[in-house]
Amino acid sequence: MKRNSLVSSEALDPRRWWTLAVLCLSLLVIGLDNTILNVALPTLQRDLDASSAQLQWIVDIYMLVFAGVLLTAGSLGDRFGRKRALTFGLAVFGLGSLGSALATSPELLIVMRALMGVGGAFIMPSTLSILVATFPAHERAKAIGIWAGVSGIGIAIGPVAGGWLIEHTSWAWIFLVNLPIVLVALAAGRWLVPESLDASAPKLDLRGFTLSFAALTTLIWGLIEAPARGWTDGGVLAAFAVALTVGVAFVAWERRAPSPMLDMELFRNPRFTASSAAISLAFFALFGMIFFLTQYMQMVRGYDALDAGIKTLPVAAGLVFAGPSSTKLTEKLGLRIVVPLGLVFVAGGMYLISMADATSGYGLIAAALVLLGYGIGTAMAPATDAIMGVLPEAKMSVGSAINDTTRVAGGALGIAVLGSLLASGYRGDMDSIAGAPEMARDSLAGALATGNPQLIAAGQEAFVNGMQTATLVAVGVALAGALIAAVFLPGERRMPAGKAVTA
Repeated sequence: MKRNSLVSSEALDPRRWWTLAVLCLSLLVIGLDNTILNVALPTLQRDLDASSAQLQWIVDIYMLVFAGVLLTAGSLGDRFGRKRALTFGLAVFGLGSLGSALATSPELLIVMRALMGVGGAFIMPSTLSILVATFPAHERAKAIGIWAGVSGIGIAIGPVAGGWLIEHTSWAWIFLVNLPIVLVALAAGRWLVPESLDASAPKLDLRGFTLSFAALTTLIWGLIEAPARGWTDGGVLAAFAVALTVGVAFVAWERRAPSPMLDMELFRNPRFTASSAAISLAFFALFGMIFFLTQYMQMVRGYDALDAGIKTLPVAAGLVFAGPSSTKLTEKLGLRIVVPLGLVFVAGGMYLISMADATSGYGLIAAALVLLGYGIGTAMAPATDAIMGVLPEAKMSVGSAINDTTRVAGGALGIAVLGSLLASGYRGDMDSIAGAPEMARDSLAGALATGNPQLIAAGQEAFVNGMQTATLVAVGVALAGALIAAVFLPGERRMPAGKAVTA
């Protein structure tokens, strides 16, 4: 049955918890795909002859397209139906997964990953907006806590699932595994997910979409290409200049557009702005860390893909414990304490990782991952609840898309920035070694492929040095997010989600 508005606080859909199960299953495939690929990167580099920049694009193109399409996908969900948007997203995601599994070159895999990003952009905001439309305000925080926990679980178990598949099958199965999940979610969603839409939804802001996507694309292209081309390369500097110019044009347009894709007035509300910043910076650290940590464990510490995946599990323990419990903690201590506290834990976990070298024991990494997972889980759920509480109820798809854009854009930038810092540090160290072949200077996988013990040792040392630098930058980013949250978040303990707050 279609609904032209969201449920009231008094309405109770008897299917709502089954609906939440379907939404969480749909969300699980997104969380999995964000990290399942990372343990396969050394294998992809070998099997597809991919360069370091191509590896970053294989991971980042998905998140780049995801972030770029999210707000438009949220608008389409509000206009044409959130269940329809979810169904469309699952179908496109499944097709992209199949195409990725059949890819025979890095370029084709990058294209298929972009298609998966389109599907993911329709899935993620639909899950949160349908959740808010289905649950009354007094149950919404609990439901969002479960939703956030499942998102974290998917992110955390991705490396384990990917490692097992790499060890027992082939890298193609890290994409084929999505298909049964998509099919079950499609079938169950047909019966268990209610439809809702905003009958007064405005026209799509195509100019805003084009400007935002162009700004993000050129920024990330410059960040990924800089290590190989040089940070002062004309093309890289041009990309940064275009990104800045187009980004300013996007903000200017959104402030005067008749139907803006992103309501800039929302950022006048400190609850919205500080919560968005906290989520974005937490995912900046998480995704950047997972990108290089799985490579560190395989190519420096010598673990196989499955062992590397299993050894990332402590982050799941932190996420699972923190997600649901963060609601109660926020009720006792308030947003201004809980969200910054979570980001301080994130910074602490990243700092421990910065202490790792080629001979470090696993205990250091395990402790770091527990802290990291707990910190992100602690900050994410209350920050998400705070963002959704600012938004008018009729605009929940766009609102959830804004929330999702902050985390996905933060993750994409984390991979681009931290990955580029690592690559620049690695290449700088390896360029100083006389006679090192180009393949060894490009990546640690290339150094390992030479079979030369001296080059391998030098490559591992260069990788660790670059990783330590990148991780310390992530520590600073997380602490900056904690400071922003502590200064700008309101001091009250909690406001029920779903009630709009004026700036």
